[in-house]
Amino acid sequence: MTVTTNGSTQGTPENPWGDTKTDTPAKGANLGPTGRPRPVFPEPVPREIHGPARVVAMVNQKGGVGKTTTTINLGAALVECGLKVLLVDFDPQGALSIGLGINPLQLDLTVYNMLMERDVAAEDVLLQTGVEGLDLLPCNIDLSAAEVQLVTEVAREQVLGRVLKPLLPFYDVCLIDCQPSLGLLTVNALTCAHGVMVPLECEFFALRGVALLMDTIGKVQERLNDELEIEGLLATMYDARTLHGREVLARVVEAFGDKVFHTVINRTVRFPDATVAGEPITTFDPSSLGANAYRELAREVLSRWQQPATMAR
Repeated sequence: MTVTTNGSTQGTPENPWGDTKTDTPAKGANLGPTGRPRPVFPEPVPREIHGPARVVAMVNQKGGVGKTTTTINLGAALVECGLKVLLVDFDPQGALSIGLGINPLQLDLTVYNMLMERDVAAEDVLLQTGVEGLDLLPCNIDLSAAEVQLVTEVAREQVLGRVLKPLLPFYDVCLIDCQPSLGLLTVNALTCAHGVMVPLECEFFALRGVALLMDTIGKVQERLNDELEIEGLLATMYDARTLHGREVLARVVEAFGDKVFHTVINRTVRFPDATVAGEPITTFDPSSLGANAYRELAREVLSRWQQPATMAR
């Protein structure tokens, strides 16, 4: 039995909605969920020499769109590609730390101490995760105070970049999980980043704030970081069974064109299950559609970077 979806690949009994997969599409079915021809992204060649890191900020002022999920699972998928990855929890809620099995309330040193205390180095805060090659700079609710305290600092938008700089030579990619706002912390992340990735839920209200976000990114490019690039918009929580989801995705592609990743992250209960387990979905359920989607996203991201030429500047 097969199920044909609207503008997507053919479905199968195991994958009835034609969701994002890593294998080659069936013959004659060359359109992905975005309605565009689905490219085949090459397997990246593992790097023999690591660093310096390309810094990417995960930004969307709307909460619950998949920023933390994408930071964890894209990071883990990049590690599978042979890269060394640093994750930075830059949301006072500490969701990234929790998603990797770390209790933020039990931490003595966090990103907050890096930012506000001159005698605390990034190496003092750095934690290894359960995935080899994937390290974390954790945070907790203390970080919320930094937004107020940084206001009086000289070069307040550049503090995060200053404290991250000593670590970047040892990693290939640094992913910063930002809070759901466009405040000073997020501006710090954008100022030190080479690129910004925008996870976007396939839902109408998620579209409304994109224009404001793009305006903020433009101001940072103009005033603080003229080398900041938009890596792309990532459609998350996609459900091809709903007309609304398909229409929202089509509108995003219409508005942003090739800036929208071909890879689409589908809605599945396996993501919250992996979060509860405190590990990436690539290790929690390696054969799941969600794990394969993030592996495909990793290949697409690396393909866009055209490694190693533009991995970092």
